[in-house]
Formats: sequence, C-alpha cells, structure tokens
Amino acid sequence: MQSYEERLTAPRSWWLVTVAAGLFCGLTVLPLGVLPSLGGLIVGAALGAAAVSSYGSARIRVVADSLVAGDARIPVTALGDAEVLDAREAAAWRTYKADPRAFMLLRSYIPTALRVEITDPADPTPYVYLSTRDPEGLAAALAAVRA
Repeated sequence: MQSYEERLTAPRSWWLVTVAAGLFCGLTVLPLGVLPSLGGLIVGAALGAAAVSSYGSARIRVVADSLVAGDARIPVTALGDAEVLDAREAAAWRTYKADPRAFMLLRSYIPTALRVEITDPADPTPYVYLSTRDPEGLAAALAAVRA
C-alpha cells in the first residue's frame, strides 16, 4: 500500500540547458564541418537532457511502513516528529541550522521542505531533510502510517 509519492522534477526552464548544451557542442565542432556540427548538437543536447532528467528523477515515497527518499529507505518506526518548513525555515535548515550528519534530499528549485527527526539511538543521523512541494501532505502520510 502506497500512501504518498512525489517526484522532484526539475523546472521546465532547466530544459533550456539541453538546448544550450547542444548549441555549445555544435558550435564547438563547427570548424570541422556541418555534419560533425550536427552530430555535436545532437550529442550535446542528449547529454544535457540526460543530466537534467537524472537530477529531476529523485522520488519521495511513503510505502507500507517505510519512508523512501532517493536511495534511502527508513522505517517509520525510526522516525520522530515531522516539522513542515516554509521557504524561509527551509532555507535556514539548508544553511546555518544544518547538521552535517543529517540526511538531506534537497533540490534548490523547491522552496519548501519537511524535517523529520530520527529517533533510532543506533543511528547517528539526527534528522532527515526532504525538499518537497507538499510538506503537509508528506507529514500527513507519515502520521497516517504511524497511527
């Protein structure tokens, strides 16, 4: 049973990077001729698209009894209180309030976040910081699984 899922996709404007990468690569090999330039354009655009797609493929899910964030899978029993962070608080927890031991799945283009304490005494990680477009929904999904 899955109660929450979010993919942290990159904004549409970031896809302009693929166009810029293609143009740059195409222009770089232009002195070699038109066909190499066309090849450079295609390869550069493909590499740019792969980079943007890969960066925007991170997912956050609440599945059965676990929080899955990126590559991390954390049992809900190891999680404590969840704190919804608005844009200002999220920026503070990304910078001067941040603990280097924390697990952070952050994306700069998502202003809001959820901070969840880790209560497992064997785990040195103090909290999980998750960039999310719907911090209230994620907190509610975690609370529903705990109940």
